[in-house]
This record gives sequence, C-alpha cells and structure tokens, in this order.
Amino acid sequence: MKKKQVVLIPNGPPQHPFLSPAMRAGDFIYVSGNVGLLPGKAAYGEKNKGWMPGELIAGGIEVQTRQTIENLKALLEAAGATLEDIVKVNTFLRDIDRDFHAYNDVYQEYFKVDPPARTTVEAKIYNHILVEIECVAYKPLA
Repeated sequence: MKKKQVVLIPNGPPQHPFLSPAMRAGDFIYVSGNVGLLPGKAAYGEKNKGWMPGELIAGGIEVQTRQTIENLKALLEAAGATLEDIVKVNTFLRDIDRDFHAYNDVYQEYFKVDPPARTTVEAKIYNHILVEIECVAYKPLA
C-alpha cells in the first residue's frame, strides 16, 4: 500500500477536484470537512454566482447534522473503518449559540460510548450550510 491513499466512494457526497474526501495515511484516516449534502447529487451553479458544492438536505441543524455524520460514516466505511474508530472531531457551527444543543443531541445519538475528542467552534460556513464536521479515525491496517 502507498504511504497515503485517497478514499473515494461512488454515489457518496459530491467529490471536488480541489480536495480529497478522505485520506488514509497508514493506520489513520483523515476525513475532510463534510456538510449535509445529499449523496449522489453533483455541484451546481456558476463559480462566484450561486455555486453550491452539491444539494444540501432540507431542514435545520438536526437534519443537517444527521446527514453530515452519515456522510462521514460512508467515507469511513469506504476506508475500512467505522464511526467507532474516530479519535478526533472538529465541528464548525454557523451559529453556536442558537444551534449547539440541537447539534449536540444528534451527535450524542451517534457517539454514545467513549466519544471521540472534540472541538466545536463557530465559523462562517459557505452559503446556507449550518454545520461542517471533519474527523480523524484510527484503524490499523490488517
């Protein structure tokens, strides 16, 4: 196996030429920031004129958080890992004061036992996106 390998999934969250969805480097898997984009939907619009990286799921912070974590789950599975293998999560919320508790309730549905280390901050996120999550997983190669 190469020292590092790009992880791709067909019909998953939209892929873009300017980043790798996930990268396996030895026993670690680094997953790029994911948002609540629907799998299998391509980017649309013109650059600098209403461009979107894909079709954002309709709904508020709970729905976007759930879809975002499902997208992370799909990428990790393509790399041979699961959500349980995540060791670190970085979350970016558009409005932390408004959305943290609702986001956290959904997050806790997925990470009930031994949750990963986590940082959550407020950040200006593209367009109407309310949450973006990136993670690092540890899954030794067989």
